[in-house]
Amino acid sequence: MSESKYAVGVDLGGTFIKLGIVDDKGKIVKKISIDTLAQEGPERVVKQIKKGIKELLKENKKNIEGIGIGAPGLVILKKGTVENPPNIPGWGVIPLGNIIQKEFHIPTFVENDANAAAVGEMIFGAGKKLENFIMVTLGTGVGGGLILNRKVFRGETGAAGEIGHLSINRAGRQCKCGNKGCLEAYAGNNHLVTIVKEQLGEHKDSLLYKWSVDEEQSLEPKLIHDAAEAGDQFALAIICELAKNLGAGLASIINLLDVSNVIIGGGVAGFGERLFEQVKNAIQERVLKSISPRIKVKAARLKNEAGIKGASSLVFHRS
Repeated sequence: MSESKYAVGVDLGGTFIKLGIVDDKGKIVKKISIDTLAQEGPERVVKQIKKGIKELLKENKKNIEGIGIGAPGLVILKKGTVENPPNIPGWGVIPLGNIIQKEFHIPTFVENDANAAAVGEMIFGAGKKLENFIMVTLGTGVGGGLILNRKVFRGETGAAGEIGHLSINRAGRQCKCGNKGCLEAYAGNNHLVTIVKEQLGEHKDSLLYKWSVDEEQSLEPKLIHDAAEAGDQFALAIICELAKNLGAGLASIINLLDVSNVIIGGGVAGFGERLFEQVKNAIQERVLKSISPRIKVKAARLKNEAGIKGASSLVFHRS
C-alpha cells in the first residue's frame, strides 16, 4: 500500500456504520460494519465511529490521506458539524469532523450521507457519464443528492437534496422530522415495514402473512422482495404503492430542475427492475410532457459500497 493514496470512508447509517479503506481509484482494500446503536444516544454513536476507525487503522495509518464521513442530517461543511439527523435520537448539533480529527490527527471531511453516495456514483459508478442526476438512497430513511453540472448542489446551508422530506401528502403519515406526509414516511425501511404490518390482517392468505406470522420470520424489506419474487399479490401491491409514492416525489423534483436521470441505491433498491420500471412509469405519468420521454431510472452501481466510496471521495475529490 505504498504507491497509491488511501482514505478512510465512513458511512454513518441509522442501523449500521460501514467503514472502509479506499484507494484513489475507488477500490476498497478493507471494510467492516458495526452497529450504530443509535438508540443509546449520540455519545455512543460517536464512540462506535471511533471504534470502527481504530479497527481499520490497526494495520495501516501512514498512507491514509484523510477520513471522509457521510452522515445523515444537515451537514455544515466548513464547520464539519452534523445537525439533527432524523434517525439518530437526541443528536442535536455535534462537530463530528473536529471530534474525529482530534482523535486520529488525520484531516477529516464530513458530508451529508446521500450527497456522499451521489459523489461516489458520479466518480466511480452509474453517474460517471452523466452531467446531472438525482440520487435517491432507500435505507432506514430516504436520502437524496443532487448532482448538477458534475457538482453537488447543496443549497444555502448544505441542506439541499432532502428528498425524503418532500411532502407528498400534507395530511399524511407522521414523519420523524416532525412533518406529515413526507416521502420517507412511505418509502423508508421502517415505515415500509409498518405499512405492511398494518395491512397484514387483511391478507391472511398471503405469503407475507405465512412467513412473518405463522413462521415468525423477521419482517424486513428482503422478505417483501422474496414474497414478490414468488408471486405474492400483497407483496407486489406493496412494491407498486412504494413506486407510485417515490415517483410522485421525484416527478416534482424533475419538473423543478429539468433533470431526467434518476439513480436509486440503498437496501430497498434490492427490489430491482420491478421497482425501477414502476418508478419510471409513475414519474412519466406526472412530469411535463416535454420531459417524459427523457426519463431514465437506473440502479446505483456501487450498491452497498456507495456510502463508503462516496465518503472516501470527499478526501480525494472535494467540490
